[in-house]
Amino acid sequence: MRKRIQDIAKWLNIDAGNDGEKIVTGVSIDTRTIKEGDLFIPFRGEKTNGHQYVRQAFEKGASCSLWLKDEPNPPKDVPLLFVENSEAALQQMARKYREELKATFIGITGSNGKTSSKDILASLLSPYYKVQKTIGNFNNELGLPLTILSLDEDTEMAVLEMGMSGFGEIEFLSTLAKPHYAIITNIGEAHMQELGSREGIARAKFEIIKGFDSDGVLCYDGDEPLLRALVEKTPQLKSKAFGFGTGNDLMVKAIETTEKGSRFIVEGELNGEFFIPILGKHQVKNSLGAMLVAKSLGLSEEQIRKGLSQVSLTDMRMQLIPLGDVLFINDAYNAAPTSMKAAIDFVQTTSMRKDKWLVLGDMLELGEKEREFHEQLAEYIDENRISRICLFGPRMEWLYHRLAPKFSGRIIHTKEDYGKIIEYIKQHANEDSLILLKGSRGMKLETILRAFQQNK
Repeated sequence: MRKRIQDIAKWLNIDAGNDGEKIVTGVSIDTRTIKEGDLFIPFRGEKTNGHQYVRQAFEKGASCSLWLKDEPNPPKDVPLLFVENSEAALQQMARKYREELKATFIGITGSNGKTSSKDILASLLSPYYKVQKTIGNFNNELGLPLTILSLDEDTEMAVLEMGMSGFGEIEFLSTLAKPHYAIITNIGEAHMQELGSREGIARAKFEIIKGFDSDGVLCYDGDEPLLRALVEKTPQLKSKAFGFGTGNDLMVKAIETTEKGSRFIVEGELNGEFFIPILGKHQVKNSLGAMLVAKSLGLSEEQIRKGLSQVSLTDMRMQLIPLGDVLFINDAYNAAPTSMKAAIDFVQTTSMRKDKWLVLGDMLELGEKEREFHEQLAEYIDENRISRICLFGPRMEWLYHRLAPKFSGRIIHTKEDYGKIIEYIKQHANEDSLILLKGSRGMKLETILRAFQQNK
């Protein structure tokens, strides 16, 4: 982005002051990461007031800053734009910049797999287009506008992750981004306490089509009846379904997993064998939505095949990490029942190593059924295929009591002591051990991994 202060003032319908010709080349809400030429946006919260950092922002190279009209003592010697509400101003700037961009916008949502799908699609398209994607988890009402404002003016493909915790949030993000294509990866159980049911979660995710024009195309998990029902109730919607079941526009017929990744065969809109350097049946499914979008954009099967072979994911998503004799799978970025079962299934079915471990942390934000969801995992864990289990967090105590009779002498639980698990692994893991780390973000199971990385 390269805009004059007076251009941004026009977006916001306010006065540019005396420094209208000065150039803004980015937007920041954090002085720790601010770059020269940025417009700084201060937020006023319960614990801190961003206005106290405005002077520091200019010292680090900011070219301009917003300032709330009711905030006293604005500095007189720096360019300021006075606004009623910082968040609304940020969103309005993103809305106006979006209108100017020529890029194709692709929105991605779902209970699990948003970030992996984003990474897969961006990697797939990168050999053929200038692609930018959501960085980290900047996928909410603040993060998405910041992502849009970070796009280069000549970006050709913008791959945007959209997250939510309640109704109306995805609709807001979709109408802001106005995607040409959208992917719904799946419907799980996360945010159950806010949305009440899986039906509610499906309706909330389906809001992603609200920003479509008449040509918008939705690619969705066709194995999910709740999504199929919503699509059927929207006859004017252009859509493509993907999954493992028959009746999808793109179907997986076979998967072969190695330490290098997943080889799979598809039928439907694309046919033949493809490879992704990623582990897991669920990651193969995440690839399908990306493949459908790529085909809709005009890429050939061979171009899609080449793009997929170069895919890389954000860390902590089915990430293979060999440390000493032990092979870890770091899938500790987040967890919900659906993704937890998928990761467990991969470990139980892989032939990479025989001594298979599960290190599982609490699943958060599951509402009134959280005990039931934790206990249900016992049904998916086979005592004949899993060697040892380490459970971390107060909620995992429910699963511990279900599994302890089957895993006598092969299971431990701790509510908050990483050290207990670290020592257990050191005592019992060997050169044939494959250890999965999987839990919600708040459990920080990568702490266990770091103990072994430091000793490497």
